[in-house]
Order: sequence, then structure tokens, then C-alpha cells
Amino acid sequence: MSDVVQVTAEVIATRRAGAYHHLTFVAPGVAERARPGQFVALSVGGSSSAHLLRRCFSIHRVSPSGTYGGTVDLVISSVGPGSDWLSTLRAHDTTSMVGPLGRPFPLPKEAVATVLVGGGYGSAPLCWLAETLRERGCRVDVVLGAATESRLFGVGQARRAADSVTVTTDDGSAGHKGWVSDVLPALVAAHGAAVVYACGPMGMLRAVTDVAGATGAVAQVAVEESMACGVGVCMTCVMPVTGNDGVTRMVRSCVEGPVFRGDRVRWDAFDGGGCRVPEDALGASAMRAH
Repeated sequence: MSDVVQVTAEVIATRRAGAYHHLTFVAPGVAERARPGQFVALSVGGSSSAHLLRRCFSIHRVSPSGTYGGTVDLVISSVGPGSDWLSTLRAHDTTSMVGPLGRPFPLPKEAVATVLVGGGYGSAPLCWLAETLRERGCRVDVVLGAATESRLFGVGQARRAADSVTVTTDDGSAGHKGWVSDVLPALVAAHGAAVVYACGPMGMLRAVTDVAGATGAVAQVAVEESMACGVGVCMTCVMPVTGNDGVTRMVRSCVEGPVFRGDRVRWDAFDGGGCRVPEDALGASAMRAH
């Protein structure tokens, strides 16, 4: 947490991006420290707000320097009072920002083929990641999926940043009709991808992990667990992850994540919605006793 800062972030630009809101904040200190896959926590509601908890969002991209100083771009989906309030911000409005938070996507030490998979606005951090990987000499193929065309994000940016872009929609309104997991196996196999990066809904991340495992690639997934504080205090985002020692522990996705190796996540704990504590998890018996 030593590299985390809290700043008063000022909005300098807002725009609609399909079903989402794209906001640019001046946030010096955050922009210079951030890496792809990390996130920020924003206060919501203003000085008289009853919303005590912050809202967490993946960082879309940063500009460490510029006319206004370091800037941070976020993509917001209005799904509740907090995100609704953020979507109403206009130029020169301010809010408190804490970041960068969480563990970023690990980058390969050598130039290898990679595939990046985004679901809905979960694709927000992937263009920045694609640019970073290309700078390291990696091949980058991108798959972007959503329920319908308006729920896609970043297709144009991805086409500028990646070697190829494949689009899928559940209803066939854009690209291939179906899921990202339908087109992913062939794409991974075509170039012998060593790493598959993904960000999006938990069901999608599980499917991506299965595809990566079947092809011998490593899945690195950024989970979308609900985070109330973003700094590991409230324990609302705990999830079961197996460590190097083979022991499953309930870890905080905001601190130990949000990026995990896909084959370490206990996806079975998410069956039926929510997240349960596996019976073999460390301390599970004590948790049940309470």
C-alpha cells in the first residue's frame, strides 16, 4: 500500500461510450504509479452524501503527464446510486480518488503470443494492456464480447492496439453470434498463445480459464467481485483461491487480486450465484461454527 495515494480528482472530460460513461480525471500521483489491471476507489455522492463506501473501477488508461498533469480514464456502467452519481459528473467537478489499488496483470518476461478477452465494460483495461504487451514484442489478439452491440466497449481502440480483434455478441447484433469461449480455442491454437488475459463476469472468466487449460496456456484473470472499500478492510470481496502449497484460502480480491491465475481460483464455489466457502478451505470449519 506504500504506492497508494489519495487525491482530489477533477473531471476534465466526459463522454458516452455506447451504454457506458467514459470519464477522464486529473489525478497526479495515481497516473504515474498505475499499471494495467489495477483499479481506483472513488467517493460518491458529494460532501452531503449518505454513501459511506467508495466505488471501485478498473483503470482504462493513464497519461502520466500532460497539459493538466497526470490523468486517469475510467469507464462506468450505471448500475446503482453510486455509479449513477458518478455518471452525472461534468467538467471541473471533483471527487476523492484512492489508487492505484490491487495487483496488476503480470507481464511475460519474453516476447510471446497472447490473447486478451474482455466482457462488456470489463474490456476497459485491455487496450492499455495490449499496448504494453506490444511494446515488449508480444503478439496480441483481442476478443471482445457482450450481450449486445451497445454493451461492447473499446472495439475501435483495440483495433488500433492489437494484431487482430474478434467481436462476439449473444444476440448477433455485432460480430460472431455467441460467446467469447466459442471463438477463443481456435484463436489460442492459431498462434500458440502462451498467456490468455481476461477481464469480465465470473462465468466468462471460468470459461476462459477452461479454454486456456485445455490448450496449455496460462490464464490471468481480473475478477469483478464487489469491493466496498478497495483496501482490504471490509472483507466483502473475499473469494477462495488455491496457493502454491495447494491450500485453498479465502483471500481479498482487492488486495491479493484483482488479477489471479485462473487455474488457482475455485470456480466451483461460485456455482448457483454468490460465493460460498469450500469445505476444504483453510479455516472453513471455524467459519461455519460462527
